Amino acid sequence: MNYPLSLQSLFCLHQPQKRTVTTLMAGILRSIVQRPPGRLQVFQPSPADHEKYGGDPQHPHKLHIVTRIKSTKRRPYWEKDIIKMLGLEKAHTPQVHKNIPSVNAKLKVVKHLIRIKPLKLPQGLPAEEDMSNTCLKSTGELVVQWHLNPIDQEAVKS
Repeated sequence: MNYPLSLQSLFCLHQPQKRTVTTLMAGILRSIVQRPPGRLQVFQPSPADHEKYGGDPQHPHKLHIVTRIKSTKRRPYWEKDIIKMLGLEKAHTPQVHKNIPSVNAKLKVVKHLIRIKPLKLPQGLPAEEDMSNTCLKSTGELVVQWHLNPIDQEAVKS
């Protein structure tokens, strides 16, 4: 049997048109083209990172100061949920969080919306009764403000 048209000419298989393929499979092609190579690599910090950002891998800090610096408008719902879990609904208000893997995993998801600084304790960790006299500086230092007690007048005269 001779057919007047071949299957190739019938289905246009001999020359696939780039424009047609792109319009039909735009979503698939976009996901293939825009996917970065090696997407599932685990981040490994290097010694140069510690020198650049001032970290010490042998003695990591115990607490983070986390501040939201960008808006959550037009962001996906999971980022908004994490921001709410971390207590960062209000922008430019610092929150203190532990440096543990569960918190760090949440911070990594919203790292483009926040600023993370280590909490420095130059006077050591304050006691529970001194917590009301502490001040958090913009440099990340938690300073205990000591209040002077009035001295007795009799001790001054003698």
